[in-house]
Parts: sequence; structure tokens; C-alpha cells
Amino acid sequence: MPHTPASPALSDLVVLDLTRARAGPTAVRQFADWGADVIKVEIPAAIEGGDVMGSARHGSDFQNLQRNKRSISINLKDPDGVEVLKRLVAKADIVIENYRPGVKHRLGIDYDTFKAINPRLIYGSISGFGQHGPYRDRPGFDQIAQGMGGLMSITGMPGQGPVRVGIPIDDLCAGIFLASGILVALHEREKSGEGQWVHTSLLQAQMFMLDFQAARWLIDKDVPPQAGNNHPMIIPQGVFETSDGHINIAAAGQVIWKRFCIAVDAEHLLEHPDYKLPESRSANRDALGEEIAKITRTKSSQHWIELLAEASVPCGPIYSIDQVFTDDHVQQLGATQKINSHAGEIEVLTQPVALDRTPGTISAPAPENGEHTDEVLASFGFSPDDIASLRDRNVI
Repeated sequence: MPHTPASPALSDLVVLDLTRARAGPTAVRQFADWGADVIKVEIPAAIEGGDVMGSARHGSDFQNLQRNKRSISINLKDPDGVEVLKRLVAKADIVIENYRPGVKHRLGIDYDTFKAINPRLIYGSISGFGQHGPYRDRPGFDQIAQGMGGLMSITGMPGQGPVRVGIPIDDLCAGIFLASGILVALHEREKSGEGQWVHTSLLQAQMFMLDFQAARWLIDKDVPPQAGNNHPMIIPQGVFETSDGHINIAAAGQVIWKRFCIAVDAEHLLEHPDYKLPESRSANRDALGEEIAKITRTKSSQHWIELLAEASVPCGPIYSIDQVFTDDHVQQLGATQKINSHAGEIEVLTQPVALDRTPGTISAPAPENGEHTDEVLASFGFSPDDIASLRDRNVI
């Protein structure tokens, strides 16, 4: 099928997707969902080990990551396959890859090679540990970066030992950071007329996501410990038991703390010397938490959520994944969309950012391996004979 833009916002851009795993596809998905013509380059299924996804191609994860893309198959281990890719690069706006640094140079698909073909090209790279330094050629995975980036040391209950976050947060953040950097480079290209190499790593992304926890060390020389469900610096903020479950409450700052105490009929806490000021609440965190829990255990989660919301105190339920998507408010946000995939109707998450005039959408399911090879190559100037010859030689 021809390219059907998911949005007019980026519909003038051509993106070559050389990514695998999660961080790279996450970056590419940002462009696909905003209308770019994303061409996913895959290994031909006819080559041994080529169909790396197998039946998982129709599974939830692949459909989630690879929607709104077209797929072509090229054998990049064949020099002729690299030459095919170079013809696409000559007309592309963006290439995104997540090979280890040494691998892309060995294949001849590195930035310097492509820059010589297309000086306006924006070349985006994600690696595990960056393009330089002694770890640059190590394979990187989300959990490895969570550990090296400090996240696991501050996640979990005090004294529990390191705990991974329940989503591939490092892959996702690295992908979104790369997409953001590429958009900056595209804007700069409008002034200079030149492309550039944009790169990040799982490790750098995770370090950046430490945010105030990193600042506590870099500026204050304070090593943050595990704090469990409590906010490490704002008290009271955490999980509190109710008569039928648990809720989150964030009574941060003097103004909201006062609202909270009045709302739950606990004005006596406002003048209590152990809880009167932020410093005293911090010093007596555990005792204060138990005082609040004595109150919240007396009524249902829904009761407290309605009461505190009415008092403008931040609070909310703690949902299981299925409960998230059955919430009336979530359903009215339009956070998901149903589409027809090769395996039937499915429902997927949409982009969490709304553009008023040029909204993103899901216009196509994840493609089959090489589904669009012939039409894409034809649009880049390959003749029917060229395509037939390449296919006979297992180049595509």
C-alpha cells in the first residue's frame, strides 16, 4: 500500500528505520505516529534467521511498537544490499539505528558514510553506553542501564535491595529523547541546510531521568536511599491504606497540608509540634504516616478520593492495568484507538500529546516482513527488472 500519513504534521519526512528491540523503535514510533513515511528495514525472511519475530509479529508488543510503518527487506550483510540502502539514504531525511558502534562501521552504514551521500541527512543513534568510552561496544539492555544509572538503588522499600522498575523505562526515555533531539536537528537544518549526527544512550538517558535525585548527589553530595512508596523529600506523600485498599495522597507544602488536615477532620495535626512545619514532618515521617493511616483506614478509597479532590488535595486510586483502561475519565481522553491488524481488530495506545490542527492517529497496523518492498523501491527509482534481479539474488 502507498504511504498513508497518520498525520499531516510530519508527512513530508522520509525516515529509514534500522532499529530493533525497543529503544530504537520507540524513537521511530514518534515520527510514524505524526505522519512521517517510515520505512522499516528488515532482514529478508528467506535468509536463515531472517524472520526474527515469527508469530510474535502479530503479538501485542510488535503491534504496539511498529504501527504506522511500511516494511522492506534488505540483506545488509550483502554489499549489494548496502548499496540498495544507500540509494534510499540519498533521498531520506532521517535514519535511525541502534546497532552497537562497531557493528554499523563494519557494515558500512555509519554516519560518515551516509553523510557523504546525503549531507542533509539527520542520523539518529541509540546505543547502550554511548559512542565513546571503554564500554561503547558492550551490548546494552534496559535493566542493565537501570542498574548502572542508579535507578534500581532508589527503587523499592528501604533495605529491600535493588529493584527494577516495572516497565522498560530506560528504553522508552532514550527513544523519546532521541526523537526530541532529531526534531531539534531538523529545525536547525532549516537554517544551516546541513544534517548532523544525533545520538544518545540508555545509560545517559537513565542518568538524566534521575533528575533531582542526581542533583542531591552532584550538588549536595547526598546519596539518596530507597524510600519505598514515600516521596524522598516531600512529606506526607505516599501510599495510604483505606478500608478496602490503598490510595495515593500528596499533601505537599503548607497550603495543601492545611487543606488536607481540614478535609479529613484532623486540624489537631496542624499545631502538633512534630508535624507543624515541613522540617518536623520530615523528621517524623513514619509517625505522621501512621497518624494519617489511622484516619484513612476508617473509610473506603472512593470516599477519600472524592473528599480530598473536592478539597483540592492531590490524590488518586492505585489501579491494576485493566482498571486503568476502564476508568470513565481515561476513556474520554481518547487514549486508545482500535485498528484492524493482520490478526484482526486490536486496541493500541495513542500518542499522549494532542495537536489541535494536525493530530496524530494510527493509520496502519504493524507491517508484515517486507510487505512493501516492491512499492517502496519503485518509488525510489528502482525498475521492475532491478527489483526482480535483487530478489533472485536474495538481496531483498
